[in-house]
Amino acid sequence: MKTVVITGGTDGMGKALALTYLRRGDQVVIIGTSAAKGQAVLDAAGTFGGGARIEFIRADLSLVAENRRVIEQIAATYPVVDVLVLGAWFYRAARFVTSEGFEANFALFYLSRYLFGHGLVEQMEASDAPVILDLAGPGGDLAGIRWDDLQFARAYDADAVMRQCGKLSDLLAVGFTRRHPDSRIRYVLLHPGLTATGFTGQYDAASAELVAGMRERGQPVEAALTRILRHLDHPPTAPLSAFMQDNRIDVYGEPFDHEAADRLAYLTTTLLRTANTSGM
Repeated sequence: MKTVVITGGTDGMGKALALTYLRRGDQVVIIGTSAAKGQAVLDAAGTFGGGARIEFIRADLSLVAENRRVIEQIAATYPVVDVLVLGAWFYRAARFVTSEGFEANFALFYLSRYLFGHGLVEQMEASDAPVILDLAGPGGDLAGIRWDDLQFARAYDADAVMRQCGKLSDLLAVGFTRRHPDSRIRYVLLHPGLTATGFTGQYDAASAELVAGMRERGQPVEAALTRILRHLDHPPTAPLSAFMQDNRIDVYGEPFDHEAADRLAYLTTTLLRTANTSGM
């Protein structure tokens, strides 16, 4: 029996993945902000006998302190974590700063992934075949990163923020493999394709219209789930791999530059150390 942890596990692809693992007989931990959505997953699990093997942890993962609380809870309860799926995502048309002083998208889409990946290393190393799956958008140009304004304090652009967070996920994965060079953990970056999920967020009129069109064009969740499980069930042998739908992306090229990954890792540890929260 595997232990599977899913951030953003109460909706869309995360929910579908959680229920799939439960049907297989595995233990699943889902994290989300909505008590109602969490309860809906628990209720669905109960219909086929999976209720005893699922735990819902309610948390706002845009807060560093909440990430640390949840990570400590998981580490204390589950000595082994086999699969970690990083799927927390929330679109904000307008800039929002958390109580800890971080831009909310940067905190949720990037910092949460950083904290969970590094924070559960010990539990994942205890697994026979540990894998981290980051649902983002691998590849792209490093030139899109605002190194002097990572949190878009100037000229906020929601779409640019989300694209940059995807790029930061790439560099986070590179930094992870450099920080843990002897790890058995397989880190997989995956964009499963445009999918008709909930697209949770706070939208203005223009972005809401765009999202409505994306829902209409998106593939069913089941199609994305097939791609996701392909990599979780049979992870690549390389420490780091990336895929855009079914196409492998070269993780040794310029978009995965080691110096840029080291730069981001330094900036991240500095931010976490100096922010209104304890350092990691």
